[in-house]
Order: sequence, then C-alpha cells, then structure tokens
Amino acid sequence: MGATTTRVIPLRAEPARRGPRATPKGRQVQPSARERVQALCAGLAPRRDLLIEHLHRLHDAEGALRKGHLAALADHLRLSQVEVFEVASFYHHFQVVEDEAEVPATVVRVCTSLSCAMAGGESLLADLQRQMGTSARVEAAPCIGLCHGAPAACVDQRQLPEATADAVRVLVDSGQTGPRALPAPQPSDLPQLRRLLSGALTADAVLAELKASALRGLGGAGFPAWRKWETVRAQPGPRHLVVNIDEGEVGTFKDWAVLTDPQAGALQMLEGALIAAKVVGADRIWLYLRDEYHDARVHLTQALELLQSVLTGFGQAFPDYQAPAIELRRGAGAYICGEESALIESLEGKRGMPRLKPPIVALHGVFGQPTLAHNLESLWWVPVILDKGGAWLAAQGRRGRSGLRRFSVSGRVNRPGVHLAPAGITLRELVDEFAGGMPPGHELYAYLPGGASGGILPAHLADVPLDFDTLAEHGCFIGSMAVVVLSQHDRARDAALNLMRFFEHESCGQCTPCRAGTTKAVQLLQAPVWDADLLGELSQVMRDASICGLGQAAPNPVDSVLRFFAHEVNGEDAR
Repeated sequence: MGATTTRVIPLRAEPARRGPRATPKGRQVQPSARERVQALCAGLAPRRDLLIEHLHRLHDAEGALRKGHLAALADHLRLSQVEVFEVASFYHHFQVVEDEAEVPATVVRVCTSLSCAMAGGESLLADLQRQMGTSARVEAAPCIGLCHGAPAACVDQRQLPEATADAVRVLVDSGQTGPRALPAPQPSDLPQLRRLLSGALTADAVLAELKASALRGLGGAGFPAWRKWETVRAQPGPRHLVVNIDEGEVGTFKDWAVLTDPQAGALQMLEGALIAAKVVGADRIWLYLRDEYHDARVHLTQALELLQSVLTGFGQAFPDYQAPAIELRRGAGAYICGEESALIESLEGKRGMPRLKPPIVALHGVFGQPTLAHNLESLWWVPVILDKGGAWLAAQGRRGRSGLRRFSVSGRVNRPGVHLAPAGITLRELVDEFAGGMPPGHELYAYLPGGASGGILPAHLADVPLDFDTLAEHGCFIGSMAVVVLSQHDRARDAALNLMRFFEHESCGQCTPCRAGTTKAVQLLQAPVWDADLLGELSQVMRDASICGLGQAAPNPVDSVLRFFAHEVNGEDAR
C-alpha cells in the first residue's frame, strides 16, 4: 500500500463587508424630474387610485411618458417603479420613451376597425404615413367611436369624422388639435330626484317602476336593472356606484350621442345616477369615460358644474340630503376596461385586467365594497321611467318585445348614426325605416347585430327580431346594439379577420386562451382556405377557458362565417 496523503484545502478568505449603499437600487430620481412631476400634478391628490390621472397629466404635457418622470412619479406616489411602469405600459394611449427621446408634436390615430376599413381607413392611414413625415406620428387605431363618420381619425384630442389626408394636414398645420366644441348642456332642476327626496317617491316605489319597465343593462349583457339594484341594496355598506362610459365595441357610439345631447344628456344621466345611489345607499359615484371622447369629457365636466350648483340649492329644501361624492375618471385606450371588473381595476389605478368571478362586483367591487355598475344609457332611462311610468316603457316594442333600443348603425346605409327604435325591430326595418336604406349599387349581404362580439348574420336572416335573447339560436347576440351593415361588395371573411385583429390587439394578455388564441386565429384566418376543424377546436377552447367575455366571444364572427358563409372560405367563392 502506498503512503496516504492528506489534501489540505485552504480556507477561503471572507469577503470584506460592504458598507451601506450610497443610493437606493433602481433608476435614480433626478431633481429636475421631481420638480417637473410635482408641477404638472399640482392639485391632484397623491393617491394610488389616481395613478392613471397622474399619467395623463404627464402625457398631455410632454406628448409621452419619459422614464425619468415615471421614476419621479413613483417616488411622488410612494409606489415602486415597477408598479408605475406596468400600468403606464398597459394602456394604448400611453407611450413610454427614454428621457432624451424626440417626441412628435402631434399624434394622428387613424381608425382601421371594420366600419372605417370599409370606408377606406387603411388607405387613409397609408397616405398619411407617407405624407406627414416627421411633422406627426401617424398610427393605426382601433375603434374610436366615430363609425357613423367613417373613415375617422383623431388628431391629438380632436376627433375628425369623414377624415381625409388634406383635412388632417390642415389640423396639424394649424395646431387646432384640442377637443371639438360641443353645445353646452342645458340646466335641469332634477325633477325626479326631487320627488324622491321629498317623499313623493319611495325607494321601494322606484324599484317597483324599474321592475315594471323591464329595463335591462344596455352596455351589452342585458341583465335586469332592478335585480342589480336589489342585490347591491341588500349588502352592508359602504356601497359604490360605477357608471361605465367606456364603450369600445367596434361599431358602438350610442353612449357618446346620449352623453352629449345638450337637452337631455349628461344631466339626465347624472340625475339617474343620483337616484340609483339614493335607492341602493351608495355614498360615492365614479364616472369612467373612454379617453377617445375628449369633447364629451369637456361637456361632462360642464354638466357636473351645473349639477353642483343645483345640489347646492337643495340645501334648504332637503337639509338632510348628503349627495354622493362624484369622481370623473379618464380611460387610457383599453377596450377591455368595458368589462366591469377590469374597469374597477382601472379605477383603482391598476392595469385593466378582469377579475376572476365569483365574487361579482355587486358584492365585491370598488375597493372591495358592494358596487352597482351600470352603463350610462341604463341610468339615462331612470328619470324617464319615473316620469312616464315603467308600464309605458314596457309597452314599447314590436313582436312581443319590451322597450326602446338605441342602435348604433354604420356601414352600407344612407343615414348612419344612432337610431332610437322599438325593441324587436328587424334589421330590414331598421335600415329602411330609420337608416335611409342602402346606398345605390349596394344590396344587403350580411350584418353584425351586436358589434365585434355579436357574430355575423346573412341577408336571409334580416327579418329576425333584434333584441336580447332573440339571436341565440343563430349563434349571435345583440350586445351593445352596434349594427354594421355589409353589402355584396364586402366579404364576411374579411370582416371576421378585421374583428379578430381587433381582439388580438385588445386582449389584456392575462389568460393564455385569449392571448394566444386570438393571435393563432389571426394567422389561420389569412389562409385562402380555412381549416374549419382547427378553428372549431380553437373556438371551443377560447369559450371554455377564457377568463372574461372578450376571449369567450372573440370566436363568434369566425363561427358565423363557417356557419353562414362557408363558400367564402372553402374555395368556392367566385366573387
């Protein structure tokens, strides 16, 4: 045996201990950035739930969000920088840039969603990108709520219906890129709210009229309004009321029309909101307005000032009445925030990502409190119902349906716009009686009864009543009552691809079935011949496993094409 050797392992020298860091980790806040943020956000409470309002202040002033300013904002709000950055990068209307980046003085957004695409929106986009050079940043945008004025553009905060390259250049060159001037709202003495406060109406009587009216939520889901009110009213306080004015569904623009009506618009909606708050016991009202509606925001701000003057005068007549606090919040370009729980996340200053349910927002809404969430138009109807009686509204309608519906009509019609029509009207009647018929040279080929999510129906189903629950057997729904009319010059498969690209762009990315499913669908829809089996499997997975209605409803247009327009996707379309 050889001699045994012992291996000596030297001890590792212990590293010298470091002293405390001279600066915190992460991007350092420069004094100039801190001063700029404090100046721009002066008068705005440094609350987490107001993060998006702070971001708007910075973006409006700078034309973008500079990373140094985001770091300073995080310090100002006592948030981590990642919390601020993840919110800033989530919303489409916020552009995050380096501190020294050159930012164009003007941003031109050209709508390329369905109605505008049919009217030449993509050609307009290409022309402007070629012509504007460095004088403006020109980018494609999803629906901006001007479907009745297609093709549409937004030049900074100025919406431009029936846009042309020349008209856009005039606005850019003149610098007239602020919100359009709208007629000011007319005063109202809030007669139905007065009846409620005086005791002429009781909360139970209001609920009874609401139930008799058969009013349903008009944002898309169609849930009975009275049932929502009763559910929230039964919960322990404090309670809140959220008014959803974030319509972003392709083809939808009715809420803008309701809100900006100077005679019976914003103030009537606000009266309905105050009545609802009184009945359910809500002590705070949140108004969430889509960011594209800059002109409507000015109009609504004016209406809130008028409202405050009226409520101040209530002091002598109703000394015990404490009006709820009302806060107006501004969206930032995220269609997903039309979903009520995503909207509430955004109200709380977070990314607009839908919550898992249960619990529903009626039980666990804003800041965890019971919340009544309503579309603007639903609340607009409340004073009308109390004035004319619930039975009056229920008696409207055709073919056994109850109520009146505002249809946003666009596409191949002579009079696109918002048309108030009886529930149960058919597409053919809606076009002929209200929308001025089809233009010369166009014949009805197909139509969308409920915007991007509601599916596509062929002309031979143009006599089906349009209302909640009447289209289910055809795989469609009425949703927000956004009607887009197609003629023989259009193809349903092109419409489905346009809509799926919209869903891909607007998916919040939280769940894989929607995030990956919309992207895969866009790829599949570009094939000359569609793979019907694979699309069917993809559709089923998205419906079964997506968290919210965006992913669950996104396959509807595709399924409609496979069901009603198979000749367009199996190689037989000879047009």
